[in-house]
Amino acid sequence: MNNIFFSGLITLTIFSLMLTIGVNEPLHHLGSVWRQRATLLRSLLAVVVLLPAIVVALLWVFDLSPATATGLAVLAAAPGAPLTTKRAQMAGADLTFVSSLQLTLAMLAVVFTPLALALFQVLFDLTTERVAMRDVIRQVATVTFLPVVIGLLLQRFAPKVAAKVSAPLQMIANGLFALMAITIVALLVALPDFRALLAVGWQAASAIIIMVIAALILGHALGGPKSTQRSALAIANVARNVGLALFVLGLTETARSSIPTVLVYALLGTAVAVPYSIWTKRLDQHQS
Repeated sequence: MNNIFFSGLITLTIFSLMLTIGVNEPLHHLGSVWRQRATLLRSLLAVVVLLPAIVVALLWVFDLSPATATGLAVLAAAPGAPLTTKRAQMAGADLTFVSSLQLTLAMLAVVFTPLALALFQVLFDLTTERVAMRDVIRQVATVTFLPVVIGLLLQRFAPKVAAKVSAPLQMIANGLFALMAITIVALLVALPDFRALLAVGWQAASAIIIMVIAALILGHALGGPKSTQRSALAIANVARNVGLALFVLGLTETARSSIPTVLVYALLGTAVAVPYSIWTKRLDQHQS
């Protein structure tokens, strides 16, 4: 799993996607969700209150190993996935709304992730240690905010350059995203340790599937009257920040045994989200 090419590809893909957002979305668009207070509150309720509460219930109900419990707890504590915008765009979601929501959740993760993990550690026997806020700030700032800020600076001080590179950046980001997806599938098929991730046991698999479906249902139900915002919140809720989760697990030697749970969640989350994305996109096209 320590594949330099794979980790570099993920970093480059996320950086290009976030840079594309910074170049294309005006600053006032990226703060648009803050002007929709009711929608923002419903979004936060779904992502940082109800889904973590469901994970607490799952850890109580299912007899999960400490490694599996830790993986699910860390995922519940890690909102604001950098790939949310791309996945939501594939579902026909409102790109301006989801970009603003994703950045809001990434900012919130700086405080929410350490506090949520501390609460999970009080309630359950987890293998990870407490996470310092500065570690989360460093990870989120590097992966999410740095490329967005670069893009916004280009818009502000070199608008002609920003306009010229916008389309090529989008093509590069889309190409890297497709290459990353192909690479993940190839690794899952070719490498024994990736294939072994599927053997997590029925209780762990059931807990993960319930978490994925609950995330989609909560997001769709609380997203508001607009179908494009419903699908955006559903995808944002299910797309936990896997990169941040892996970063947190990597801080503790014993917590690394939870990495398979995180990767299985990413796999199953994508598998369930794809048909949902197709359905919501067709529904939106039919209504329009």
